Parts: sequence; C-alpha cells; structure tokens
Amino acid sequence: MDDASGPVGAPLDAFASLQESTEVKGDAKGGAPAQQSKKRILLAAGLVGAGVVAVVGWILLRPIEVVVLTLFPQPVEIALSVVGRVQSRDTLEIRSKNAGQVAQLLHDEGDIVVKGAPLAVISSDVESAEATAASAREQAARAQFALTQLALTRAETLAAKGAVSSAALDNAKAAAKSAQAAMVAATSDRRAASARLGEFIVRAPMAGVVLLRPVDNGQVITPATTLFQLGSASAREIDAEVDEAFADDLRPGMAARAAPSGSSVIFAAHIREISPRVDPATGGRTIALSPDAGTALPPGRTVDVTVVIGVRPDALVVPREAILESGANPHVYVVDSKGMVNVRPIKIDAWPSLNAIVTGGVSAGDKIVLIPSQTRPSARVRPLETKALLPAPGG
Repeated sequence: MDDASGPVGAPLDAFASLQESTEVKGDAKGGAPAQQSKKRILLAAGLVGAGVVAVVGWILLRPIEVVVLTLFPQPVEIALSVVGRVQSRDTLEIRSKNAGQVAQLLHDEGDIVVKGAPLAVISSDVESAEATAASAREQAARAQFALTQLALTRAETLAAKGAVSSAALDNAKAAAKSAQAAMVAATSDRRAASARLGEFIVRAPMAGVVLLRPVDNGQVITPATTLFQLGSASAREIDAEVDEAFADDLRPGMAARAAPSGSSVIFAAHIREISPRVDPATGGRTIALSPDAGTALPPGRTVDVTVVIGVRPDALVVPREAILESGANPHVYVVDSKGMVNVRPIKIDAWPSLNAIVTGGVSAGDKIVLIPSQTRPSARVRPLETKALLPAPGG
C-alpha cells in the first residue's frame, strides 16, 4: 500500500521515525547504551505487528464482493427449440408384384430418377418364354389372315365374272373373318404376355430420389419385400417431435428459424402440420415444417429448429444458475440497499428456456446474486454490478 494513511502505513511511518530518532540521538551522545536501543527497536516492531494485525482484521471483516444483476423489463421471445430431420414429403415403398430373384438393381441410394424409370429387374425366364411364344403365334395369325385376304380377293374377282359360285365366295369371306379373329386373339395374347413380362421390371411410380435400397442383386424376394424407398425430389419437410405439454401451444403457420446442425446458415420455415397422435413411448407429437422456397436440404439431414410462439414485451429474466431449488421451491438471493443478502421466493414460467422468465417474487431494480454459492442469507456483501446476461430465452 502506498497511502501512508492506510492501516499499514501508520505503523511503518512510526517505525521509520523511531529509527531516525535513535540514529540521531546515538550520534549526539556518541553512542547510546545498547539496552535503550533494543527497547526502541522492540517498541517499533510491536507497532508494526499491531498494524499488520489491524490490516488482516480489516481484510477479513470487509464484506466480500458478489456479482449481481439488476433486473429490468425487456422484450423476450417465447420460442421452442427442437431437433428435426429432413424428410421427403411424399415417400413410397417400392415392391415387386411378383416373387422371384433380383436379376439387376439399376439404381442406388441418392440417385434421382424420373417417373417410369426402371429401378430393378426380376428374373422371369418362364414369362419371357411365354411372351416369345405369344409373339410367334401373333405373327402366324397375321400371316394366315393375309392369306385368307388374298383368297377372298380372288374369289370376289372370279365371282364377279361368274367363274365361282356364291357358296365359294361365302366360304372365302368366312375364312377371312375367322383368320382376322384369330389374329386379334393372338395380338391380345401377345400384349398380355408382354404386360406380364413387364411386371418383372420394377419402375418408379413418381419422380424422386432413392432414399433406401435394402436389397442386393441375386436376392430372392416376395411381393412383401421392399426394394426401394423413394421420396419426392422437390417437396421436402422437416419432421420434429415436440413434448405433448408444449405441442398444444403450437399452431399451423407459426414461423420458425432453422439451421442445419453444425452450420451457421439460418433459413426461415413454418409449421405445416401438427400430428394429433401422441407417441406412447416418448410422449411427443410430430410436427412437420416446410422450409421456405429455395432451401436445398438432403433427406436425412439433422436440423435445429426454433419455433417462435410469441414475444413478451416487459419480462423479467434471470439466469437459471442464479435460482436455488428451481423445481419445488424456487428462490433467489437479493442484495438490498444496505448490502444485506435476503432470500426471495419467486415464481417462474414453466416454458422451457435458457434463462428463466420470472412472473412473481421480484421486481425491476432488484439486484440478483448470480452465483449463490459465493454467499449466504443475511451476509453483508459488496455488490459488483454486471450487465452480462445469457441470451434471452428462446427455447
């Protein structure tokens, strides 16, 4: 300490003055008795010791500093933060109509396909042979029909000249009609065989992206086996689960902020749908959010979502670390104008938030101890003001 008027300065000054006095007197008398000199030194040491004790006592008895936050009304955003996952709005399980062995898988996960694009081929040796035979029968029927048409033409020419009887002409006409009917039947058989064969080529029922391909080439499948999971390519949504206690406060159309997990890029979204069903295992309800146009998100991406419920214009906010027994009997330490620590029971909003929204027990201007472990009730402290507060609650 440099200030001579402080608790330590006075004893030191006294010691210095006494030492100077001893030196001057010793010089004047030509050497003082050793006994008198020792007494003066002991007296000076006693004064210094008393000063040190006084300083230590002053330090020990001085009120400790505690960090406090002065409450003031401020606008607080009431929001709910959840973690969601990007899903395709329309999702289809692609299966084969027929059992068999997978001959070839034409696409893999992540591939974008157009409507009608072939996805897989199922072995169809029997059906292929039947289609070939049906095609051959159709060709034979067409050839037979062509012959009967030539015969009918000759019969009509000869009949016009009177060279054949009417009965012969009628027979030629009947043969042509019969051949025509056989050709139509053969064509129908060929088309049916081709359609049957086509069922062994699995095609995309809509344009989209392959989300899942749980089978491999050569695997034997049944009509119940999922070959692909196909999701819509453009229409995406974010699905998230919300605790049923807070889902009742949500409404379709509510605005939200979203950001891919680990990214600082924030985009806007809104609630599209709220499921009425409560999952008995988790106690949550699923909400679907639609991102704004132009936001490209791959299916399966994890997204941090903050749904904005509303804004309270004049709320009092306290960091949760400053609250004691925040569950059953929440209370805080408040420092009064005399520096005395008082216990103050409070009421806090049940809404989940980073900082607690206080609805009763404290008022604007109260000084809240931010670290309760630094002090105790009825203790006298020196409040150290701080304006540092964790971000306002938003979920």
